[in-house]
Amino acid sequence: MDRLRFADVAFLLAATALAAACSSNESEAGTATTRTEMNAPAAMNEPAAPGQAPAQVQPNEMPASSRPSEGQATGIGLTPPPMPSETLPGAEPPAPPVTNAPPADGSPIPSAGCGSAPTVQSGRLNIDVAGTTREYILALPQNYDETHPYRLIFGWHWRGGNAQAVANDFYGLQALAKGSAIFVSPEGIDSGWANTGGRDIAFLDAMLARFEGQLCIDQSRIFSTGWSYGGMMSLAIGCARADVFRAIAPMSGALYSGCEDSDASIAFLGFHGTADDVVPIANGRTARDTFVERNGCQPEAAAVRDGACLRFQGCAADSPVSWCEFNGGHMPAPGSGQAIWDFFSQF
Repeated sequence: MDRLRFADVAFLLAATALAAACSSNESEAGTATTRTEMNAPAAMNEPAAPGQAPAQVQPNEMPASSRPSEGQATGIGLTPPPMPSETLPGAEPPAPPVTNAPPADGSPIPSAGCGSAPTVQSGRLNIDVAGTTREYILALPQNYDETHPYRLIFGWHWRGGNAQAVANDFYGLQALAKGSAIFVSPEGIDSGWANTGGRDIAFLDAMLARFEGQLCIDQSRIFSTGWSYGGMMSLAIGCARADVFRAIAPMSGALYSGCEDSDASIAFLGFHGTADDVVPIANGRTARDTFVERNGCQPEAAAVRDGACLRFQGCAADSPVSWCEFNGGHMPAPGSGQAIWDFFSQF
């Protein structure tokens, strides 16, 4: 509990910095240096949800994040695709998730790969998932120690992005980790995470099985984050694999990648721009409220404000919910990298 109280102070400081950055964001005339991958608007190929017209693709006119590595957001026409209930042809249903509750003393749960020399190295790798070759980028700490159980952090790319764009800095988290975590950036099908028939959750399960067998990870400290479609995939993970993941931090997300029923709770930190014209903030709040309910938190009216963020009260033990809104459009929140790292590292 002392560790959690210490982390609360760190999170409050990060939230205060986020609020200060948000208040000045609208007055900034210039935009930050951008990455090529995020500059090109990409049309959304998935069909619109029933009763909705396809969104128009147009550049987002909101200023870019103040962190240069996040790049400039683009209007990408995201609409929730219909989600078929059946699994992919020839695919086996995913195995039930393993409960990875941390021991009472907070000690790690070493994976089977601990103590063995790694059979995988940093770089772009592939894996077969029900006959489909999927790719991801793995980043091990420079001085990887096969006897030390590391945090495992997944970073999912936005619609029209790619694994390399995230692997350039993992939303700013890799530098903050200072060699204390293993990072993974998966590659989406059609540059996105529609999760049709559960194909992307199956991809996740295959990667997890490989990492747990071949690397030394702490099975009680697995995390996910991502922006836009990457936030949607993180939400789908929070729904389907809350017994495997310790926490998720979706940015500008919604439940477009699906949300499996579950009674398991998971720590949640979300970000969304109040002027988002690509993924309406109402959809982000709906996703948030799914986890507020699952985590047994009190309603929004009882939440406590910390700077730009709401901290929900009465949540299940070790499954806090915090929600941060900022004055901006479809873009990563200013200062979100530090806030996400502080949130993940408290566990």
